[in-house]
Amino acid sequence: MARRSFVASTGGFYQVRGNDGWRTSPSPGPGPAGTGTCGARRVDSIAAMSRPEQAAAPTPGDPSGPPAAASTPSGVGARPKRRRWGRIALVALLAVALLGAGGAVAGALWLRSVERGVDRVDAFAEVPEQERPATVARGALNVMVLGSDSRDPDGTQGSRTDTIIVAHLPKDRSSAELISIPRDTWVPVPRSTDGRHGSREAKINAAYAWGGVPLMVRTVEQFTGVRIDHVVLVDFAGFREIIDALGGVEITSEKTFTSIHPPFRTFRQGPQLMNGETALDYARQRKQFADGDFARIRHQQQVIKAILDRAASGGILANPGRLNAFVRATSDSVSVDRGMSLLDMATQLRGLRGGNLFFFTSPSRGTGTVGSESVVFADDRRARTLYDAVRRDAVKEIVAAGS
Repeated sequence: MARRSFVASTGGFYQVRGNDGWRTSPSPGPGPAGTGTCGARRVDSIAAMSRPEQAAAPTPGDPSGPPAAASTPSGVGARPKRRRWGRIALVALLAVALLGAGGAVAGALWLRSVERGVDRVDAFAEVPEQERPATVARGALNVMVLGSDSRDPDGTQGSRTDTIIVAHLPKDRSSAELISIPRDTWVPVPRSTDGRHGSREAKINAAYAWGGVPLMVRTVEQFTGVRIDHVVLVDFAGFREIIDALGGVEITSEKTFTSIHPPFRTFRQGPQLMNGETALDYARQRKQFADGDFARIRHQQQVIKAILDRAASGGILANPGRLNAFVRATSDSVSVDRGMSLLDMATQLRGLRGGNLFFFTSPSRGTGTVGSESVVFADDRRARTLYDAVRRDAVKEIVAAGS
């Protein structure tokens, strides 16, 4: 008998994902029990996943992205064409965490040389201080990770950001909690600096097309109430080199399915070792799943964790050639805000491993349409609970409640 996905309208559950699979735990509100699946193993950690049944509902992302009129980003957050962006997130943090684990002076000097070559963006230059959320938990950090697939076979290139993740780093840096916000989430978008866009509700990823990184920061802060401390931009298309430098990653597919992109690979249910091209193809798939973009989010989260686990356990620190290839490939695929120090982040995250990397999806009530657009409707009550825990640096309370 097939396991049911979460029916988001009940609003009763958080789905938790960690190194062993998925686990379901009750939220503070009422709701019937349910279970979720991802791969062959069950969970033992936390992820505020809302995955609605969507057999009759429009699939998020079809059509995807902001309105066609918003084709070019504006503002100082816009990047030159040569700087590619990406979908799977926190890669920069994963790489520097590994270097931090090495702890050698030579490694720090090397990382400084790599850091000088990383692209920088003015993420906060056009973000009015008076409208920003206050910092509640001193010492904790919130990093917004943005990306889109610059070489997506579906032709969804351009100025959209297909992936939006709020990565919360607790004060003690003992874990990282990554919250994926579906790109079609219907939210209020503030007015852009040029006055031409925003000041209305739209898909959340329209903010980047209308006002670059600064408007994206404003929109996410307004939606979550969480103050963003840093921004990381990742080029998903560059992940082939990153994964190949690791010698491949192991991914567990939740079911057998065939890619919709040439060469039309068949992914068998269960664990399998994937090279960079295969893992990239896997992470792009959504149309074969009833929950559409939510499935793609799960696949992205799987690949993030697989990269970290492979890097931590695959002897990369003891192999200078592979380590150099991994970090150089990562730095080529990443941009960060002007105030972010990769060396400092490496030191702070030196203990980060797959077992203390936790994934969430921003709670939703399901999908629907607004005009001609397919959208995701946020579950405001459950989202407030989750983001309040982020602000207070108390996400571990949700983990403990589900134990």
